[in-house]
Amino acid sequence: MRQFKFFSLLFLALACTPGKEKIPDLPTMTTQPKKIVLYQAMVRLFGNQHSANKAWGTIAENGVGKFNDINDTALTSLAGLGVTHVWYTGVLEHAVLTDYTKFGIPLDHPEVVKGRAGSPYAIKDYYDVDPDLAVDVPKRMAEFEALVARTHAHHLKAIIDFVPNHVARAYHSDVKPDGVKDLGQEDDVTAAFKPANNFYYLPGQAFQPPKREAIAGMSVATQAGQYHEMPAKASGNDQFTASPSVNDWFETVKLNYGIDIINGKKAYFDPVPDTWVKMKDILIYWANKNVDGFRCDMAEMVPVEFWAWAIPQVKAVSPGVVFIAEIYNPAEYRNYLTKGKFDYLYDKVQLYDLLRVLTNQKSKTEEIARVQDDLKGINSHMVHFLENHDEQRIASSFFAGDPFKAVPAMVVSATIDAGPVMIYFGQEVGEPGAGAEGFSSEDGRTSIFDYWGVPAHQKWMNGGKFDGGGLSIEQKQLRQFYGDILNFAATNPAIVGGDYLDLTRFNTEKGQLSPLVHAFVRTKGEERLLIVSNFNSKLERVKIQLTPEAIAAMQLRADIKYIGRDLLRSGMDIGFDASFLTEVEIPAHSAFIFKIKS
Repeated sequence: MRQFKFFSLLFLALACTPGKEKIPDLPTMTTQPKKIVLYQAMVRLFGNQHSANKAWGTIAENGVGKFNDINDTALTSLAGLGVTHVWYTGVLEHAVLTDYTKFGIPLDHPEVVKGRAGSPYAIKDYYDVDPDLAVDVPKRMAEFEALVARTHAHHLKAIIDFVPNHVARAYHSDVKPDGVKDLGQEDDVTAAFKPANNFYYLPGQAFQPPKREAIAGMSVATQAGQYHEMPAKASGNDQFTASPSVNDWFETVKLNYGIDIINGKKAYFDPVPDTWVKMKDILIYWANKNVDGFRCDMAEMVPVEFWAWAIPQVKAVSPGVVFIAEIYNPAEYRNYLTKGKFDYLYDKVQLYDLLRVLTNQKSKTEEIARVQDDLKGINSHMVHFLENHDEQRIASSFFAGDPFKAVPAMVVSATIDAGPVMIYFGQEVGEPGAGAEGFSSEDGRTSIFDYWGVPAHQKWMNGGKFDGGGLSIEQKQLRQFYGDILNFAATNPAIVGGDYLDLTRFNTEKGQLSPLVHAFVRTKGEERLLIVSNFNSKLERVKIQLTPEAIAAMQLRADIKYIGRDLLRSGMDIGFDASFLTEVEIPAHSAFIFKIKS
């Protein structure tokens, strides 16, 4: 075992006792209102206890998690971690290589499936759930509905993916409601584009799957022979070619929302395109199953006009439903919030990207204020995260190599504004995403394409006990930290609805703050917080002076002496002089949340 170099994180000294988890009530916790804390759980991986982890392994060899695995004990533990919403990833039926033909589910062709388990974003039937996730396949929908009910019983909300931009090449609904017509069922396949078509076509051209190595134990071209698609359809990532590359979304087909992408992107929205109606009906179908929200995959690849039209109709049916957009173009953020009616957006290319490089000491903390300024007015609508299924694991060598190095980034991510904060299952116990699972190479990510066990997460799962009994002391300390910061962020009034004031620029300009130390204030009424994070790999001794704006916002008086007491277990206290200057000694890769009191 490596030395506990992270003992500089003083608040970790009070780690939970071996074999038990304990998420304490922090001093400033309240019950209402709450900030959204989103926990992404890849269902097929979350409950899987198999540990063979054979590359390209079958479902029998590597196992798969089920809806039923996410039991009351697991949900109790997630609620204790501070989670308010669980994003169940991979719920909708998607193309897989496992044979379910005896249940009336057509077999998918391996030339258009990524991995053995398939991409959860290559939807095969919008009206069904993945049979992999069911104990009793014919009762798979009932098992999902029971999971939603179980989630609600633990006062948690259930989020699922909505994948609006593309579908699996073999899309066909076996269980669609009466009167519903399949996507593409009435398309004119002789036309490259028609506003009424659901897909884009390449007339006269046959689809050519990319050349790939044989999947272990089977030929990519099975006994069924070559995959046939005539005419070829455009691929999901806007590739209008019959021969997409292996790096394209070749396994998916782009949906047509009434925009002639090839000829100048001219829009045909009147009459309302057929795809709009079909996709709105799918959203309402799932809203009627009591899901609480949708994480909308690649939402910006779908015209904002569709969202403006569809989201209000869904909310009319289910008023509390939440819409989260995966979006990567900051120039479109306000458009998708105001015109598109989204509740929340990913904040990947600004805060995530910056915190990632800061974790590796490759930027300056004053850049955080630039991001906050750019997002002014919409900060509370941004979903902050350090991991999700698309990103590399913090503990991987591709990111930080040590999950404790991201402690300051996690504190900033969770507390800088009122918007949701998200973690990915296994992040809280330092899962490194190691191994070349099959379709994916060794890339620091946990595979979304293959059957796999997630070792660090499985130690917390502990054979289905979900008690952390298999975790090392380090992992328990890490999970304790996540429980502390997420519970605190979810409930503290200053974080949930208070003001934000940056202190980093002011103190950096005065030469009092290292380029790798960040400081800001969150305040509401009597709740006054000074949050300080050290991204450096060494201890920092810094001076931090409150700005006149911060002093006014916190209603501090020059004739009263104030102290700051850290709420993250360190026992650290600080004092302020008459000019509201304090000195802080902050260990490497650590953070303090000082509550300022007279």
